[in-house]
Amino acid sequence: MTTTTAPRKYESLAHAADRTGVSVKTLRRRIACGQLAAYRTGRLIRLNPADVDRLLKRMPTAGVPMSMK
Repeated sequence: MTTTTAPRKYESLAHAADRTGVSVKTLRRRIACGQLAAYRTGRLIRLNPADVDRLLKRMPTAGVPMSMK
C-alpha cells in the first residue's frame, strides 16, 4: 500500500513579507536567530507559510465586549 502526501508549498521572503505586513529584514532576523525555519535552493530562500503564520500571535483586546455596546 502506497501513501502519497500533498506537495509542500513554499513562498519567497518577499511574498511572505507582503502577505503578513512584516518586513523582509525582520524575516531574515527571525531566520538568523532560529525562530523561523528557511529552506535554501541555490540562491533562493523559501519559507513554509505555516511557519511564518506561527510568528504572528493574536493579541487580546481590551475594553468593553461587543455584546455590552
